[in-house]
Amino acid sequence: MGRPVIYYVRHGLTDWNVEQRLQGRCDTPLNEEGRRQAARCGKILRGLFERDGRLAANLAYVSSPLLRARATMQLMRSELGLDPGDYHIEGRLAELSFGEWDGLTYAQIVTRDKDVLAAREADKWGFVPPAGESYADLARRVGAWCSTVHEDTVVAAHGGTARALLAHLSIVPPQEAPHYPIDQGVVYVFAADGIARHG
Repeated sequence: MGRPVIYYVRHGLTDWNVEQRLQGRCDTPLNEEGRRQAARCGKILRGLFERDGRLAANLAYVSSPLLRARATMQLMRSELGLDPGDYHIEGRLAELSFGEWDGLTYAQIVTRDKDVLAAREADKWGFVPPAGESYADLARRVGAWCSTVHEDTVVAAHGGTARALLAHLSIVPPQEAPHYPIDQGVVYVFAADGIARHG
């Protein structure tokens, strides 16, 4: 049997995204545009399921525990005609922890930790922010979750966790994964033959 298909959605836009703040583990809500993006992803999923002759109710639904991902999942499920609250919460899908940098803008980090930031740019995969975690760490916990997935699944989570999944599934090399663009308002389909973008 082939690997289960993962329909992956990055959470919708938040005000901190607009301000270019590192959200990490901070619990930020969707803004109005983010809510529209989440609903649009529900419509995209409905179209994909109709195209493939699938019933939305027959898939598993899993979200990061962070508010912005959970709200995205609930809005998508509403668009699919499903109970908004009937999904699983998975702690291993929480966003990359930036530690002391959570909530800071890039400009603030430059002011505070310019020398440390240079090390991150040299090795974004292995770099550990102050009191945070590296992408390599993140890939281990996302990989541990992925090993438990045995049915086609819809996921609402984060940009960092998507990049970790790309590396774990050997779709892109680890050193390239942190630079892979993961957009909002888009459904990414992880399947045996790679990744496809819809939206």
